[in-house]
Amino acid sequence: MTNGWTLRRGAVAGVFGATLLVSSSAFATTYQVGPGKPYTSVKAVASLLQPGDVVEVSGNTTYAGDVKLTKSGTNSNKITIRGVRVNGKRPVLSGGTNTLEVGADHYVIEGFEVVGGSSRCVFHRGHDITIRDTAVHDCPSHGILGAMDGSGSLTLEYVEVYKAGAGDKRHPIYMDTDEHAHPGAVFRMQHCYVHDGLGGHAVKSRAERNEIYYNWIEGAYYRELELVAPDGEAEDVAREDGDIVGNVFRKTGTFYTVRIGSDATGGSTNGRYRFVNNTFLLAQGSKPVVEIFWGIESIEMHNNAFYRVGGGAVSILKLTDVEWAAGKVVIGGQKNWVPQGSTVPTQWQGTIQGTNPKFADLAAFDLRPAADSPLLDAGAAAPASPAGFPFPSPLVTPLFVPPAKKVVANAGQLGRVPAGAIDIGAYEGAGLGGGKEEAGAEAEAEAEAEAEAGAEAGAGADVGQENAAGIACAVGPGRTTGAAWMGALLSGMALLWGRRRRG
Repeated sequence: MTNGWTLRRGAVAGVFGATLLVSSSAFATTYQVGPGKPYTSVKAVASLLQPGDVVEVSGNTTYAGDVKLTKSGTNSNKITIRGVRVNGKRPVLSGGTNTLEVGADHYVIEGFEVVGGSSRCVFHRGHDITIRDTAVHDCPSHGILGAMDGSGSLTLEYVEVYKAGAGDKRHPIYMDTDEHAHPGAVFRMQHCYVHDGLGGHAVKSRAERNEIYYNWIEGAYYRELELVAPDGEAEDVAREDGDIVGNVFRKTGTFYTVRIGSDATGGSTNGRYRFVNNTFLLAQGSKPVVEIFWGIESIEMHNNAFYRVGGGAVSILKLTDVEWAAGKVVIGGQKNWVPQGSTVPTQWQGTIQGTNPKFADLAAFDLRPAADSPLLDAGAAAPASPAGFPFPSPLVTPLFVPPAKKVVANAGQLGRVPAGAIDIGAYEGAGLGGGKEEAGAEAEAEAEAEAEAGAEAGAGADVGQENAAGIACAVGPGRTTGAAWMGALLSGMALLWGRRRRG
């Protein structure tokens, strides 16, 4: 017969089992790197890393490049390589063939400058990698390159890339994903600033899914954005898609701004592409905004603002080389603003034409709609994809805005909250953050709710907590490890024992 103690004994066993499961993170190590620290280079600790480990690298110091990360974290216990600013300056990784090579999985890399790699400043060939709060610049070849073999999902956020690229085959950002090793992998780029390219396209990607959100991209040698098919991959392995929401694309030259489909080196993506609430600033004499080359399945464009600086009509799409994967034209679009006389797809609905979008201060790159702007409250809420061709898991409504020509590493300052109907373009007229006070209050409320939930969940676990206090210990020079799991174990056992006694 089952009794209360049998159940509680099983619960105790569960606590022990859970302890074994979390033990890898419980023994995580923090390594300190820098002048006067136990380690003087990132390379010195790279081979020591285990899941959950943290490397803290002192700023205001330059470290040798050719750093290779080959030890993987896990999905729940990522390895973190963190630059710690000193006198406001990040640590600098400099030089080498690949200044920083991420050849393993489950990493967070934040707070660095990466410069000078002769082949690549950052070489990505892992999976579940996040690079944030980092500047990549002065790269004579590729800035950030994703390998075609072994690479999976990558997130770039709050990253600035400039003075990178060369010729027509080396790019400031060039992504790929391995559709066999990591099917469904995502390249997400958000809150970034890419500018002053020395060659290639500002952002080129062959990834299976591209999520390009809230970036300011300008000054490409060729195109600001190119989303094309993987090299040497059969077209039927996967379809490559792109969701492009809430960006500013500033064209300073006369080439195309975007190309989708193919770059003629391999096959076609046969993909679906969605452009929503972007602002395109075009130079005089620039070509059509989006070049569709070879095979795609659909393109939809909603709530975008297109403006040629100095005035003049624009042509939106170049269609002379397109091959429609569905055997028919699939174009959709609602509520875009274009200059009078522009050439727009006949499938678009509700297009607004005018002579001036009336940005708040174009000369200062303040692209918020002014008080009398035709962009105000003129957008479509949750615009639909073309019938029969829904975009998978879209970012329905932009939640943030891109800061003008810089990186702001705090999304809470950049929240976009429409005042009325959503405005056309990448900004709301309500303010730089488009109602950032409301966004900040919402985030604060969520944090408070999480704190309250955590307090309730941990109320019973306080029993026996002091028995586990002070168990943290130093293990070798420059390494610290916490035995917090022991506290959790003792707390859980004390709680269960107390309930048994009360039962």
